[in-house]
Amino acid sequence: MDIQLKKGLLDAIVLAAVNKGDVYGYKLLQDVLAVIVVSESTLYPVLRRLETQGCLTTYHQEHDGRLRKYYSLTPAGKLRLKEYKQQCLDLANIIINGQRNLSV
Repeated sequence: MDIQLKKGLLDAIVLAAVNKGDVYGYKLLQDVLAVIVVSESTLYPVLRRLETQGCLTTYHQEHDGRLRKYYSLTPAGKLRLKEYKQQCLDLANIIINGQRNLSV
């Protein structure tokens, strides 16, 4: 997959994965890897950026004596995900149907 396209999709994939329910970092990485090949060193800056942008919140919870950092989707994150879904539908429409009447 083209690296620029991959970078553009990563935020949407992360938000979609967290939309399924609160998830800790390693599990989230596994969920994302099921869809797109990405390194841990690529994923965590994306998570920090989405948190800074108000799309994700975090909390810590103990599991087997260790603290796990969990990610939750905020209302702003849900809105962003909805926007990404619409953009993907628009792009698919352009590619599949050749429609060109979409505003940029």
